[in-house]
Amino acid sequence: MKDLHNGTLYWPQTMEHYRTYPQLAADIDVQVAIVGGGMSGAACGYALAKNGIQACILERGEVAGGSTSANTGLLQFCNDVMLSALIDQIGETDAVSFYKACKQAVEQIGQIASELDVDVGFISRSSLYYASTESELPNLKREFAALKNHGFDVEFWTPEDISAHYPFSKPGAIITHGDAEINPFRFVHALADAASKLGLAVHEHTDIVAHITQEDGRQHLQTASGATVLADHVIYAIGYEPEELRGQLIKAAISRTYAIATAPQPNIEKWFEHHFIWETARPYFYMRTTSDGRVIAGGLDEETPEPLTDVQARYRRTDKLYDRVKEHFPTFDAPLTHDWTATFGESRDNLPFIGVDPSWPNVYYCLGYGGNGTVYSMIASHLLRNLISGKDHPIAPIVRLDRPSLQNV
Repeated sequence: MKDLHNGTLYWPQTMEHYRTYPQLAADIDVQVAIVGGGMSGAACGYALAKNGIQACILERGEVAGGSTSANTGLLQFCNDVMLSALIDQIGETDAVSFYKACKQAVEQIGQIASELDVDVGFISRSSLYYASTESELPNLKREFAALKNHGFDVEFWTPEDISAHYPFSKPGAIITHGDAEINPFRFVHALADAASKLGLAVHEHTDIVAHITQEDGRQHLQTASGATVLADHVIYAIGYEPEELRGQLIKAAISRTYAIATAPQPNIEKWFEHHFIWETARPYFYMRTTSDGRVIAGGLDEETPEPLTDVQARYRRTDKLYDRVKEHFPTFDAPLTHDWTATFGESRDNLPFIGVDPSWPNVYYCLGYGGNGTVYSMIASHLLRNLISGKDHPIAPIVRLDRPSLQNV
C-alpha cells in the first residue's frame, strides 16, 4: 500500500473516539462489495444501505485513514476547470449539467450531515475566487457571465469591493454562494457508523488480493487472510486507479500537494463571513477557516506522485503556505500546528471517473480525480446506486470511464 500522505494531520485529532471494525474472518455473500473505506466507499455504502441493498466495505487499512485524513474539507460546486472552459470542452448542456450535479451534491451532503448522530462540522459557506493577476481578469469575467447566465448564485466584486471587506485587494473576484465546509474525518466515520446500523458490513484490515468473475457471472474476491467475498457487483472506491490495472484503464497524472493548519487566530474576525478563498493561478493557493478560528491552507502542487518524506523540505514548502496566508491577513500571527503533504490525481479532462468498467461487467469505479473529491464521492454514491439498480443517472455519460471527451484533450 503506497503512502497517500505524510506529516502531522489535523482532522484525526478532532475526533478522539470513533468506531473500529473487525477484519473479515469468514466467507460472506453480498449484493455489492465496496473496496475502500474512505470518503467514496463510505458514501457509496451509506447510499446502498439507505436503499436496502446488502453491501459490505472492505478496507485494507482503517476507515478514513487514507486520503480522507488529508482532505481539507472544502465543498464547492465550482471545479478546477471553469464552467466556461468546460463548455468549450464538452458542450454547454453537459458542462452545465455537471456543474449543477456538483451543486446538488453539496446540498445532499448537507442533508445527510443533518441526519447523522455526530456533528460533522457541516456549515454553509460562500467562496471568493479572485484573479491572481490583471491578465486573468478577462477569463474571470467570462466565467462570471457563464455562471450567472446558467442560474448559479454569484456576484462579481471589484478591487474596491474586495478591499472594503478584506485586508487585501485583487483585480477582481467571483463570489459563489452554495458551498460548504465539513470535517471530512468525522463525516466518513459518521457515515460508516450510520450505514452499519442500516445493515452495511464494514471490515478494516481486509486486503483484497484477487478478483475474478466466476462462470455464473458473480464476482469472487479473495482477501489476504484467506476469506472469500462473493458479490453480484464490485465497486472500487479507492480514490485512484487500482495498481493492479497497471495503467490499462486510465491515463492520469498523480501529483502531490501541501497543506497547513494554524492555531486559532485572535484576529479571525477580519475574515469576512469566513469565505473560502482561492485563485485563478495554477497551481492555485486556497484557504479556509475552522469553527474554532484556525486557518487551513493548501497548494504548491508538484508533478510527482509520492508524498514528500524529507521533513525539512516539507517545512520549507509549508512555511511558504503560511507566508501566503500572512500576505492576505498581515495581523494573523498564530503559529502552525499541523502540516502535511498528500497525493492527489488529475484526469486529462479534469472530470472524475465514475461508472462501470467498459470491459468488465458489474465492476464499477469511483475514482475522484481533481480538487472536488468529496463532492465527486457524493455524486458517485447516487450514480452507482442507480446503475446497480438498473436506473439511469443524468450525468453518467459525462463521467463514464470511456467518455469521448478524453480523446479531445
